[in-house]
Amino acid sequence: MTKTIVDVRTPQEFMGGHVAGSINIPLNEIPARLDELKNMQQPLVLCCASGMRSSQATAFLKQAGIDCSNGGSWLDVNATV
Repeated sequence: MTKTIVDVRTPQEFMGGHVAGSINIPLNEIPARLDELKNMQQPLVLCCASGMRSSQATAFLKQAGIDCSNGGSWLDVNATV
């Protein structure tokens, strides 16, 4: 099954390294980009630097009915791709 990886770090953090093929949508933009996220191939795997921001994004998106999970640190997600 194909998973869409969404990195919720800032664009500056994302530019410093990220999972190949991941999409950068900063945490503060998640609510405004909800329709875009709903149209992505699910399940979504969210990641950030430590797992805190991706945990917040996961909780918000699950409430919106999106199939997603918290992948934690992008380095951990990168190791499993």
